[in-house]
Amino acid sequence: MPHCIKSLNSTILPYIPPFLFSIHPNTHTERNPTKEFLSADIHLWFSEMAELDMTSPLLSSPSSYQPQTVLTVYDDQDYEPSNLQSSLPTTILHQNHNHGRTHNENGHHSSPNPYEFLRSGGFSVPASTTVDPFRNETPFISGIYEVIKIVLCLPIALARLVLFGASLVVGYMATKVALAGWRDKQNPMPKWRCRLMWVTRVCARFILFSFGYHWIRRKGKPAPREIAPVVVSNHVSYIEPIFYFYELFPTIVASESHDSIPFVGTIIRAMQVIYVNRFSPTSRKNAVNEIKRRASCNVFPRVLLFPEGTTTNGKALISFQLGAFIAGHPIQPIIVRYPHVHFDQSWGFISLPKLMFRMFTQFHNFMEVEYLPLIMPSDHQKQNAVRFAERTGRAMASALNVVQTSHSYGDLMLLMKAAQLQQDKPWSYMVEMARIESLYHISSLEAVDFLDKFLSMNSDPSSYLDQLMF
Repeated sequence: MPHCIKSLNSTILPYIPPFLFSIHPNTHTERNPTKEFLSADIHLWFSEMAELDMTSPLLSSPSSYQPQTVLTVYDDQDYEPSNLQSSLPTTILHQNHNHGRTHNENGHHSSPNPYEFLRSGGFSVPASTTVDPFRNETPFISGIYEVIKIVLCLPIALARLVLFGASLVVGYMATKVALAGWRDKQNPMPKWRCRLMWVTRVCARFILFSFGYHWIRRKGKPAPREIAPVVVSNHVSYIEPIFYFYELFPTIVASESHDSIPFVGTIIRAMQVIYVNRFSPTSRKNAVNEIKRRASCNVFPRVLLFPEGTTTNGKALISFQLGAFIAGHPIQPIIVRYPHVHFDQSWGFISLPKLMFRMFTQFHNFMEVEYLPLIMPSDHQKQNAVRFAERTGRAMASALNVVQTSHSYGDLMLLMKAAQLQQDKPWSYMVEMARIESLYHISSLEAVDFLDKFLSMNSDPSSYLDQLMF
């Protein structure tokens, strides 16, 4: 194998999870050069390893050329992936990872610590931590305080459950009256029907009250619809859609599966919801066109989107879908926080009935909503939705004081698949699918299929494949 190919693989392979290249390329009808190249190279690596004997050196000899570091700084407007690829150095860089030192021209080791002459110790780098944006911190009831609180709140929980059910039924009936006889769904809802929906909006506030949100702290104000036709928000729980229904009564973009939910499906139809199938390119394209049409017409309500596409635990901001940014309209970001000590209110990898029970048995649940300043896209960002989304994401992450990751709904699919197959530490199967899909063009459905086949080959719970199994 040429030296450049080996070096290239040493750069690529650490970033690819094992199950994404564990399947032979013949299992697919279409040829994927990247997958075939990786599979062939792995087989060649196994054959080379088999030829080594006990006298073969484990470490290669020092290279004859000097290590180099190339630093390229790009302006935010000028950065493009094509520029990055064209500016990559052709020189192959080598490092000695065993001692943390580099070789100079005389073959001696030079210390990377610039303060060694002051007899200071070497720098210690903490171990990297894996961010899990879907893990609920309190999935189980733990501690005497929580047990006592739940016991004391059980009578209150029953009263809250009655209030929740009554509010849902009244809101459902009011919505049925408002929607009766309305056939023209392509145009805005008439004003008299919108006034009837105020009954349902008040019921939504009672539902929030029943869940323990007796008061909700707000910071800032929503911009007028004429200025900000599109609003985006982080998505932590099922509470935010209820709050926005009461507060803004916007048009939302939701999954097609929501239409079949009892009571809820009827209520969100009154919001003139834009349905989308996340796995259908045609459905996504139609949704983007509908967002453009409604955002450009002031007679429609403002459009609300959750660009993350799923709920997280609020400890990170995952990758954004581009539907809200393709139109190029001004956007007002909104961030939601749920301060807590004993009970994490995020709808992570936890069942809905369990989360509702925990909410009903709390004295009070805290919620903070902050309306951020309007973000006006530049001329460059109007033509490049990716840059517009990145700018909006940075503003929201900075306000939330959280990190941004490349996780997506595909990672949640991998997590659920691993849990379904009863794997230890199912969260370890997340790979930041947005980055994997961008670099290697592997869709979320393909990744789940690869994981299923990878685990079917795994005869023990170690998640490692030897040469014979591969």
